[in-house]
Amino acid sequence: MMAQPLDSHVHTILFLGNSITYAGGYIADVESAYTMQHPGSTVTFINLGLPSETVSGLSEEGHAGGRFPRPDLHERLHRILSKIKPDIVFACYGMNDGIYLPFDEMRFQKYKDGINWLHDSLAKTGARVVMLTPPVYDEQRGGVKGYGAVLDKYSDWLLSQKKSARWEVVDIHNPMKTYLEAHRALDKTLRMDGFSLANDGVHPGEAGHWLMAKQVLTFLGEKEMAKYASIKNAMETQPNGLAVWQLVAERQNFMKDAWLSATGHTRPEMKTGMPLNDAKIKATEIEKQIAVLLNR
Repeated sequence: MMAQPLDSHVHTILFLGNSITYAGGYIADVESAYTMQHPGSTVTFINLGLPSETVSGLSEEGHAGGRFPRPDLHERLHRILSKIKPDIVFACYGMNDGIYLPFDEMRFQKYKDGINWLHDSLAKTGARVVMLTPPVYDEQRGGVKGYGAVLDKYSDWLLSQKKSARWEVVDIHNPMKTYLEAHRALDKTLRMDGFSLANDGVHPGEAGHWLMAKQVLTFLGEKEMAKYASIKNAMETQPNGLAVWQLVAERQNFMKDAWLSATGHTRPEMKTGMPLNDAKIKATEIEKQIAVLLNR
């Protein structure tokens, strides 16, 4: 299917995923860039990523030092969908689903079963479902040899669903992998060894989140965003762009915790969000500030 810009019927976009989604950098980037291109937009971007989560239902022995098993999206999706009626859902799973172990057919099947369940569950709501391939795993920084190849397989399978099942899939894995390998090669040429997208091999920094955001924005029809090297480069080309980006990020940061607390989850050691109604009031105040910056 071809990428399509948002139409007037799109009011709510939901993002599901693990800690990479919860971090929210790519979501704030997408919302900020889209808002600058469409200053009259009233689309709400909701982040409901949950750290450690899988869609496979698997958890390795001793996860989090034995304090708790990985949360499973199956446990909370029905509550999310009872409170939010998304028009589009972007879902990004896979990084945790291989459990940071060598490739195994059973684990792979659990991932595929979980993704199929998720796609079917979301499609039944009438939402437009867009799967994101898992981000790249950096073995040099993460230390788990062979896990990069595991995620290559997971990504390849997900991409194959575009043809076999006519799913909408956005590839973030291969653009991140290509970028990482190119910069590593340059480092080698320059006799340097410092480049990474994720210091721990898993969680991308600002550059990695922007790479992810660019693929989502391109999918949504904002192809001009691909030319910018960073979110800051993109936003500083517009009047008040950087200020809008900072406000969007601020709003995203407290709204994600409010939504997680309101919908519930089983993962301990998470920040308790403010009551959802209070968070929405605070979000409205930030929206007024953004409107002033955009002269709308």
